[in-house]
Amino acid sequence: MQSTLFPRSGKPAAGAPVLLALGAAVLLAACSNKAPPAPPPSGPPQVVVHTVAAQPMTVTTELAGRTSAYQVAEVRPQVGGLILKRLFVEGSTVKAGTALYQIDPASFVASVNSAKATLASARAKLLAAEPKAKRYQELLAIEGVSKQDSEDALASAAQARADVASAQAALDVANINLKYTNVYAPIGGHISRSNVSAGALVTAGQAGALTTVQQLDPIYVDVTQSSTELLALRRRFESGKLKQAEGGQATVSLLLADGSKYSAPGKLQFVDVSVDAGTGNVTLRALFPNPKGELMPGMYVRAVLGSGLDDKAITVPQVGVTRNQRGEATALVLTKENKVEQRVLSTGAAVGDQWVVNAGLVPGERVIVEGVQKVRPGAPAVAVPATVAVPNAAGAPGVAGGPAAGRAAPAGA
Repeated sequence: MQSTLFPRSGKPAAGAPVLLALGAAVLLAACSNKAPPAPPPSGPPQVVVHTVAAQPMTVTTELAGRTSAYQVAEVRPQVGGLILKRLFVEGSTVKAGTALYQIDPASFVASVNSAKATLASARAKLLAAEPKAKRYQELLAIEGVSKQDSEDALASAAQARADVASAQAALDVANINLKYTNVYAPIGGHISRSNVSAGALVTAGQAGALTTVQQLDPIYVDVTQSSTELLALRRRFESGKLKQAEGGQATVSLLLADGSKYSAPGKLQFVDVSVDAGTGNVTLRALFPNPKGELMPGMYVRAVLGSGLDDKAITVPQVGVTRNQRGEATALVLTKENKVEQRVLSTGAAVGDQWVVNAGLVPGERVIVEGVQKVRPGAPAVAVPATVAVPNAAGAPGVAGGPAAGRAAPAGA
């Protein structure tokens, strides 16, 4: 078979130079597809740290509770009869002594008149008995009457005076009962709906209340705290770790159900002296002003109690604290040797975006708040300031921010 590049004539074909050039290009392209050299090994991961420092802080405790009226009065009739009319507007505010209901007074007016007549009769008998007793005393001196007759006259006069006193008391009772035909508000406050209407027959001291009046300004907030927490708090005071707040009165603020803060502060009134056997909790009561009626009885609230002042409180950003499988609070600490160490913490209340740490950290230690996902206990790491770009988990640069921003210590801190 003859070659297409070199025919028998011995001369190269016309397309040979082109084919040779294409082959050289293919060889050069194959040589250029070699893998690039491996990058140098990366150093320890960079993390943002928060340097722990002790600072004065008011120790607070957040407790759940409910509001209750300052005073509650269930209105009941003190005499029986038919309700003629209701004298108040349901849901309004009434003052103490305001007339609420009118009970038919006819029978009580008659009782007053009868008592007046009885009193007049008793007084008339007394007018006759006293002079008679006096005359008999004079006659006894001259033996004009027997001693027995004189003593009987004295006894009749004494009986007449007693009858007058009894009749006067009966008249007083009749007048009081007549006054009770108007049912008055025993306290001032907000009045609820009426449970009876005109024409209803009521009796003295009946079980069902006619209506209810509640004084809501000020208003109570009752919260509960475990006896264990209360004992721990007292021990901190006894040991000197906590100091009494200025003035010695615990301050209380209120968080409403929608998360908003109530405008006015309150005062702690008392701590119950007994522990609930079923729950192990102790009841605390605070008093809040409520001029606008914003707080209503039965509302769910959270009370924040200022328990005392801690001169050396330690806080750590919440972003640097996690929970292990046992539910314990933990944090990753960067040691002086730049090694990562896991710590179990005893945390207290949350203050903003910080946890109060009762145990597990000391001032000067560095808690990792950014880059936690890139390190593990025992591994080395490098601390950087919060303003330095830190590579994220995917290797792309990122800026440390969030709650830890502005609190991270510079490298080597």
